[in-house]
Amino acid sequence: MVESAGRITLWAVEVFAAIVGEGSISGAARRLEASPSSVSQQLSNLESALSARLVDRAARPVRLTAAGALFHRRALNILGEAAQARAELATRDLSHLSHLRLGMIEDFDADVTPRFLSEMAGELGSCRFLLETGASHALAAQLSGRSLDMIVAAEMGETEPWMEIHPLMEEPFVAVTPAGREADLATLGDLPFIHYTQRHHMGRAIASHLARHSLQLDHRFELDSYHAIMALVAERAGWTIATPLGVLRAHRFLDRVTMSPLPVPPLSRSIVLTARQGLLGGVPVRTAARLRQIIGDLVIAPALVRDPWLAPLLRLRGEAGDAARS
Repeated sequence: MVESAGRITLWAVEVFAAIVGEGSISGAARRLEASPSSVSQQLSNLESALSARLVDRAARPVRLTAAGALFHRRALNILGEAAQARAELATRDLSHLSHLRLGMIEDFDADVTPRFLSEMAGELGSCRFLLETGASHALAAQLSGRSLDMIVAAEMGETEPWMEIHPLMEEPFVAVTPAGREADLATLGDLPFIHYTQRHHMGRAIASHLARHSLQLDHRFELDSYHAIMALVAERAGWTIATPLGVLRAHRFLDRVTMSPLPVPPLSRSIVLTARQGLLGGVPVRTAARLRQIIGDLVIAPALVRDPWLAPLLRLRGEAGDAARS
């Protein structure tokens, strides 16, 4: 079907936003599950309707023109209003919610995420789920770029007016040593420190905490894999600072490592559900409540059985007196 000259369609605006977000026509096509040729055509139609060139297609990644930068801000507003309209209609009856784009931190891959998706699939029979797993900072960027509707990730202390935040749990950072080794800096001198990568938010939080307390822990390894880190600790090749979620995720090594309080001042982090304010109606509140129950059953209860000393520090949040922030 040939579109009328001068007509701006919602689909063309969505295609334009995807091109900007992905940095290429091919990337936008993958995100939108469309062909590169149709994406390119939609961009041409939009530029024709606006009588302006919006992107420099020759640049890699594509670069916005001055007109494109101006229209991009309007495009995000248009898409936001359209999404909110759809959500308001859909959330009148959750069974008719057509799609949900969800981001979850990798820490929940083995237990929480499968249980959650199974339960949600039963409740939202006609809903199509898109799940993205990854590091907290990457998920936050996708939520900001509107390629995700909700994310479950570590709270990073950076809030925006559009954010709707629901606390889920709090966990301490712990020392993880080979089984039988005490977490005492004086006796850990012969064991190298294994640092979680500072390319991720958690690694930077650990590094900043150590720096605040003037502690320099020389490290030979800086890794982004919980399993690799726990394997090295289990083989008595070093020790690390992690969270119970990270340790429990590498469950095959649990009987060969020991979790202990930090041999430095305490540090903790919060896991929260974040969505766009008002976009999904009551879905974020109900989702957070469901996740708290699953996290309590599958994460916190088993962890406290194994390490009772975690009881004051590893806890659910948001159930009483810990209201959502927006």
